[in-house]
Amino acid sequence: MQKRKLGKSNLEVSAIGLGCMGMSMSYGPPADKQEMIALIRKAIELGVTFFDTAEVYGPFTNEELVGEALTPFGGKVVIATKFGIKIDPSGQQLVDSRPERIKQSAEGSLKRLKVDAIDLYYQHRVDPNVPIEDVAGTIKDLIRAGKVKHFGLSEPGVQTIRRAHAVQPVTAVQSEYSLWWRNPETEVLPALDELGIGSFHSVLLAKAFSRERSTRTRSSTVPTSATSSLVLRRRLGRRIWLWLICCARSPKGRRRHLLR
Repeated sequence: MQKRKLGKSNLEVSAIGLGCMGMSMSYGPPADKQEMIALIRKAIELGVTFFDTAEVYGPFTNEELVGEALTPFGGKVVIATKFGIKIDPSGQQLVDSRPERIKQSAEGSLKRLKVDAIDLYYQHRVDPNVPIEDVAGTIKDLIRAGKVKHFGLSEPGVQTIRRAHAVQPVTAVQSEYSLWWRNPETEVLPALDELGIGSFHSVLLAKAFSRERSTRTRSSTVPTSATSSLVLRRRLGRRIWLWLICCARSPKGRRRHLLR
């Protein structure tokens, strides 16, 4: 398995990572816990060192699963999790990146993941009600406190990236990117190259199997994926659509991994 360093940081990850959301939600009933632990550990045997989760996945149960599976591999793997989306009493997902909420989320994620510090902490979606400078400043405080190692953004616009990076260096940006959705090439990827920020690309295949062309904008506050499509489920089967595969890209790196 190839390794890549993200941006100007020293954070090194496998070129292919394992997104764990589907193990706990979204694509049918949660999978058997012990089977998923075995799957995660098998991925490590195959050279995967990067694992992606979020507090809203489950909610909370996916972080617990990832934490239990990876506890024996402390220091040998990189775990990314996310803050900034909460579920209200009605079950609706809402963005919330207020500083006090970020700190509360971090404490919960640390306990569920069974780690002393979060390797890579993403803002899950941009909160229009909270200046990104406040978000970046809060993460800077968490880094100084030793609770977070690296700052990331998920599905941000270019100006958001620049403003956040000016306050706290952004290590990586996560965005949807595939042969069918190449919009990041126009502005986002050039900006990441300029600033020395690494990137992760998700749903590399899923959008191609959507039953209907998605009309959602990429600023949606709810994580989106066409992998819930009945067509995709029938074509790929549960064991494949169960998780998302993310590819890590370093600045100036070649993009041929999309074709692998």
